[in-house]
Amino acid sequence: MKISRSLGFLPWVALALLLSVAVPARCFYLPGVAPTDFQKKDPLLVKVNKLTSIKTQLPYSYYSLPFCRPDTIVDSAENLGEVLRGDRIENSPYVFEMREPQMCQIVCKISLNDKEVKDFKEKIEDEYRVNMILDNLPLVVPVKGLDQESAIIYQHGFHVGVKGLYSGAFVQSKDEKIFIHNHLSFLVKYHKDAEMDLARIVGFEVKPFSVRHEYEGQWGGKKTRLSTCDPHAKRTVTSSESPQEVEANKDIIFTYDVDFQESEVKWASRWDTYLLMTDNQIHWFSIVNSLMIVIFLSGMVAMIMLRTLYRDISRYNQLETSEEAQEETGWKLVHGDVFRPPSNSDLLCVYVGTGVQFFGMLLVTMIFAVLGFLSPSNRGGLMTVMLLLWVFMGLFAGYSSARLYKMFKGSEWKKITLRTAFTFPGIVFAIFFVLNALIWGERSSGAVPFTTMFALVLLWFGISVPLVFVGSYLGFKKPAIEDPVKTNKIPRQIPEQAWYMNPLFSILIGGILPFGAVFIELFFILTSIWLNQFYYIFGFLFLVFLILIVTCAEITIVLCYFQLCSEDYLWWWRSYLTSGSSAIYLFLYAAFYFFTKLEITKPVSGILYFGYMLIASYSFFVLTGTIGFYACFWFTRLIYSSVKID
Repeated sequence: MKISRSLGFLPWVALALLLSVAVPARCFYLPGVAPTDFQKKDPLLVKVNKLTSIKTQLPYSYYSLPFCRPDTIVDSAENLGEVLRGDRIENSPYVFEMREPQMCQIVCKISLNDKEVKDFKEKIEDEYRVNMILDNLPLVVPVKGLDQESAIIYQHGFHVGVKGLYSGAFVQSKDEKIFIHNHLSFLVKYHKDAEMDLARIVGFEVKPFSVRHEYEGQWGGKKTRLSTCDPHAKRTVTSSESPQEVEANKDIIFTYDVDFQESEVKWASRWDTYLLMTDNQIHWFSIVNSLMIVIFLSGMVAMIMLRTLYRDISRYNQLETSEEAQEETGWKLVHGDVFRPPSNSDLLCVYVGTGVQFFGMLLVTMIFAVLGFLSPSNRGGLMTVMLLLWVFMGLFAGYSSARLYKMFKGSEWKKITLRTAFTFPGIVFAIFFVLNALIWGERSSGAVPFTTMFALVLLWFGISVPLVFVGSYLGFKKPAIEDPVKTNKIPRQIPEQAWYMNPLFSILIGGILPFGAVFIELFFILTSIWLNQFYYIFGFLFLVFLILIVTCAEITIVLCYFQLCSEDYLWWWRSYLTSGSSAIYLFLYAAFYFFTKLEITKPVSGILYFGYMLIASYSFFVLTGTIGFYACFWFTRLIYSSVKID
């Protein structure tokens, strides 16, 4: 999958795109994502982003450490998604000139106090990486694979420093010391226009070194020269035989080189190298595995629908025309109770409406992603779009919950509307608020500022809640959905069920197959989130999403049919919980992933991980439960409208 055009997605055009999904991608030539042409000696401004670590999952701003600073620090305007991701993009003292190589350029000299030494050592031990940006491209470190045939892998950002010995090669031992990467060897790749003397940046790489620089003459004078690298002699750093240790009251000199290399890669394809993945076969295996589950379930549903149900309906209709009185059997026995409103019907309406809202958000988001609107070049675009779509989909949430509520003979539509607008978002916001307080306590840049938190509340109360009310009003205004059969006044007694039809057992069994259809793709999603990697194969994800929909619908229909045949008519909540129970397996898999793939040691980081995965699992429960509910709702109405019942 190649990205033919790196198209961005700005928050303020989200609503316009909702109304114009069919508009060709080339029409959106947005500021900030159009190619920039550089002439020779044009200034190239390097920006710095957050410091990240997969061991702590707590981002920090670049200048939280005493790195070299420009005269004035200027914050870039981040969108809502970037702020929620913890991005803090600022200018830096690194300034290049297009196609003008530089050697051994001195940035600054610093001397660390005890507190700064402690901060540096903590960040290096936690394997924090420095993230930089040039012309909207992230800085990467090329790493060769283990064998000779392996392709080069690009790691995002470079480590603040390393632990090791003075032996040149950083051999691990008990007497490790901590060294800082104070010399950066940049490589800027560009694609040149054959006709005009213009170039576009298509790559931004770095090789970090730790070098104990020594200088001659008085520092800051015109005759200041470094003995460790000499730009006049065109001699630069090639090894780190004498690395720079992090020590208090010792000078650390930061330097850099920059080289330029012409590339055959065109600007439109410059992200392909960054997003190169060698595990497409695993994704195809995931798709095939999921399709096998779907085919198996489709066979069962087809057998039930075409053979068993057809035979049942034919027999039941023959009984109606027969003069001899014969006893009804199977699922027809419960026709007078199957559409009886369930207990806690209000809560079911709330969760069904919320599930519709979540389903609409995901569907439209994936369509945009597949069409290329949410390319990785627009940081935070995916999260921004999901938030805005969630707000706008409140209209469908209110409509769906009100329609179901009226079918259950409910009359207080405003009450159900308020519960729909506040139940799920309120629970998620409460968990998020607690987690954000923990992040704030760690003084991480990942903590959402008060202004952003206020903006989220404003979106919720100012747009989402009114839209839920509008949708609920429209839904309640329409005539109630009529049941295909009449409901008896006295509930029928449910006979004793076999052990395998126990509600808890059947619900837990029903959640296995939907989870099994997505768990391989789930591995890649968790890796991209928690190991700081790009996830861009939305084509695979969209296929898996469609497979998930079919799997949830089919397993719920199969188990619902077995339940009705056992004369158990309490299918409303069970249909929701059957496919919704896949969220339990998702959370268990997240715990397995935590203990097998991650190296998180800090308690706060562990709480953050399980807190966010709890939100994800809760959302997955609402989504899959709603899909299963509507599938079962359609199925029961279909079969009971097909038989003649007096």
